[in-house]
Amino acid sequence: MTHGRTLKRVLVANRGAIAGRVIRALRQLEIESVAVYSEADKDLPYLQDADTAVCIGPASPMHSYLNQRALLDAAMQSGADGVHPGYGFLSENADFAEKIEDAGLCFVGPSPRFIRMLGHKTQARDAMRLHGMPMVQSSEVLDDDMDHVRSVALALGFPLLIKPAAGGGGIGMLPIHRVDQIESEWKRARAIAERSFGRTDLYLEQLIQAPRHIEFQFLADRHGGVRCLYERDCSTQRRHQKVVEEAPAPALDRELVRTMAVQLESILAAIGYDVIGTVEMLYTPETGFSFLEMNTRLQVEHAVTEEVTGIDLVMAQIRLARGELIENVLPGAIDTIGCAIEARVYAEDPLRFLPSPGLLNEFEPPRMQGIRVETGYQQGSRVTSHYDPMLAKVIAKAETRQEAIQRLTEALKVFRIEGLKTNIPFILRVLADKEFGQGHVSTDIVQRILAEHHA
Repeated sequence: MTHGRTLKRVLVANRGAIAGRVIRALRQLEIESVAVYSEADKDLPYLQDADTAVCIGPASPMHSYLNQRALLDAAMQSGADGVHPGYGFLSENADFAEKIEDAGLCFVGPSPRFIRMLGHKTQARDAMRLHGMPMVQSSEVLDDDMDHVRSVALALGFPLLIKPAAGGGGIGMLPIHRVDQIESEWKRARAIAERSFGRTDLYLEQLIQAPRHIEFQFLADRHGGVRCLYERDCSTQRRHQKVVEEAPAPALDRELVRTMAVQLESILAAIGYDVIGTVEMLYTPETGFSFLEMNTRLQVEHAVTEEVTGIDLVMAQIRLARGELIENVLPGAIDTIGCAIEARVYAEDPLRFLPSPGLLNEFEPPRMQGIRVETGYQQGSRVTSHYDPMLAKVIAKAETRQEAIQRLTEALKVFRIEGLKTNIPFILRVLADKEFGQGHVSTDIVQRILAEHHA
C-alpha cells in the first residue's frame, strides 16, 4: 500500500498559529479543511482561510477545544474523514485519538497505542529503557507515603525533581535539594498536577544541573519505516517553558548527534512507532545524552527543522497518517543547510511574565528576507486570557548562526505590536547575551540573564 486511505476533508481540532499552519498544508495537498472555533475566537483570520468553519462552544477550553464530543460531532456533521489535533489541547490524548478512529475517521497523528504508551512519563521511560535508551535514574510512580518517598529520594541522591507522570510543558516540575523540602513540595506538585492534568501520579528523577535540552525530530510510516530529521536545541527556557529554539544545536559534535539519531531510529523502528514524534533528551558533556520524554505530536518549534531540512513536516505528517510509505514522502538523503532560530512572542509582561491579554490595536509582523512568521492573529484581534498567550513565532533562517541571530534581532525590533505587553524586550536581551551568541547554552541561561538584569 503506497497511498493508503484517501483524505478529502480534515477537521483541524485546534486554534491560533497551528490551526492556520495546518489549514495551509491541507490546501497544498488539495484536501479541504474544516476549522473549529470557540465564541471567543470567532473573528480570528485563519477561519477565513478554511473551506468550512464550525463553532464548537463558549470560550472556556473545557467547553470548546477540549470538548471531545463537540469536536467529534463537528467532524461527523461537516463530513470530515480525518482530524488533525495540532499541538496542545487533545493532541496527546489517546482516548480522543481512539474515538476518532472508532468513528471511522483518520487521526492525523501516531496510533493511539503509542500515545498511551509514551504519554505517561514513567511508562515511557520503562518502554524506552527496555530498548537500551540512555536515561538518568528515576523512581516509579510513588504514593503519598512520605517515609517511603524520603527513602527513595535518599537512595537516588540529591538534587532531585518531583515530576507529574502525566505532565507536559514543564508544569508541576519542582526541584528538591534537601530531605526537609520533600513533604511540602510533594503536596504542591500533586495539587498542580491535579489542576493541570486531572491526574496526581508523581515520581522522582535525578536533577541534572544545567544540562542542554536537545530534541530529535522523527517521521515514520505505518509500515515500519522511520527517519530522523536531526535535532533542535531548546535549552533557552524559562521555568521549563521553551522561549528560543534552534537547529542545528550549536557547538555540539556532529558525529555524536548522528550516532544518537541512528540509535533512536532503531529503537522507534523496533517498537513500530508511526507518523510523527519527538524524542526529548538532556545532554551534558559528562553524562552524554539521557532520555527525558517522548512527544507524540507535532512540536511548536517544528519550523526550525523545516527551515534547515527543506521538509514540510505538517504535509509529511498528513501523508504518513493516511498510509503513504516514507520513501515516497521524504527524499533519499536529508541534510541540514544553514541555521534557523525561532522566538516565541508572548502577550505577557516582559518583567513579571504574567499574561497580558487585550486588543491588538496594532499588529504588524516583520516582512523581511529570511524571516518567517506563524501567527493566528491580525490587527484588531482580541487576545483573551482563556488560552496560551503566544502571539506569534518568528523564525530566522541564514547561512550561519550569527547571521540568523542578527536577522531575528532585526525582525523583532520592527515587529509592531500595540495594545498589550509582549516578551520581545526579554527575547532581545537573550539574543544579545554574549554566552548565547557563542553557543554556550543550557537550561539555566535564562535564569542567569534575568539575575544579571535585576542585579
